[in-house]
Amino acid sequence: MTGFAQGPVDFALYRFTAGLGLGGIPPLLVVLTSEYSPKSIKNIMVGVMFSGYSIGGILVSLLGMKVIPDLGWQWMFFIGAIPLLSIPFLIKYLPESLYYYVEKGEYKKAKAIVKRLDPSYVPHEQDRFKNDLQSVTGVPVVKLYENRLGRTTIMFWIACFMGLLMVYGLGTWLPQLMVEAGYPLNSSLLFLFSLNIGAIIGSICGGWLADRIGSKRVLISLFTFGAICLILLGFKPGSIVLYLLVAVAGAASIGSQNLNNAYISTFYPTYIKSTALGWALGIGRFGAILGPSIGGVLIELKLPIYMNFISFALPALIAAAAISFIQDKYNSSRSSFNGEFQQRYEKID
Repeated sequence: MTGFAQGPVDFALYRFTAGLGLGGIPPLLVVLTSEYSPKSIKNIMVGVMFSGYSIGGILVSLLGMKVIPDLGWQWMFFIGAIPLLSIPFLIKYLPESLYYYVEKGEYKKAKAIVKRLDPSYVPHEQDRFKNDLQSVTGVPVVKLYENRLGRTTIMFWIACFMGLLMVYGLGTWLPQLMVEAGYPLNSSLLFLFSLNIGAIIGSICGGWLADRIGSKRVLISLFTFGAICLILLGFKPGSIVLYLLVAVAGAASIGSQNLNNAYISTFYPTYIKSTALGWALGIGRFGAILGPSIGGVLIELKLPIYMNFISFALPALIAAAAISFIQDKYNSSRSSFNGEFQQRYEKID
């Protein structure tokens, strides 16, 4: 419907409605991916899954270079509706959370999934699974501040706010910022392409490192390097260095945000991790709103080009500082299905 918008009011209404649906998807995908991934590769699996976001960004960049000049901006939204065709396949093949099946007493479906996770398991009619997860009563968000998790929760919220400010700010205004710096539009769209390539590399390689040395160290390093690269972008380096800096900026913004999502999903106990991730991304959405707004203000102020990039480097430094204050000693330890039943379940014969 956005492609048929006749003015800013209905355009905003359609975008808002789309956001209601699309905004709920990332936390659910992260939780499902984390739940079904072995503990030793949880971060890299979430990174691989979230690379789909960046692949979509790459396709948009490539399509935009051809579609917008020839057919107009409306066709970008019409093409954006194509993923609706995947809904029947998702309904048929995407599994529910195993915790959900056990909670609802749907043991047949639970046993089918366990059989896929552990082929040595032989299901029996009398098998039942006991869910010993803590029940959530009262207001779920309050649980994020219990058991000394309050400071960590606030830090995750700040990191998400700053991360999404960078993601949406750069994603929206990077082409225009490059135009302001004197680059042609097609070249600027290639910078957006490089940004998403960097995001894929950052998500996968960063996830691999996080599984080995810890998410906290990797995130602090990525955000810090990203800030440095964004500052250097403002001084118009040579073409090769420029594309490299943009790629690192993508790893530090989109890639870091993907790793931060994985970090949150593994940090909290299972019974509140969906709440934790949903709230963090919800707070982060305010950053997603502010990022494009800041970009618009910067363009309007006509500041020196290096000041524009410094403005996006500051959120990266704030995010790095927030991650450094996370108390890893309260990280929830979990085991996962890796050839055996998860320890949270007890099979009752």
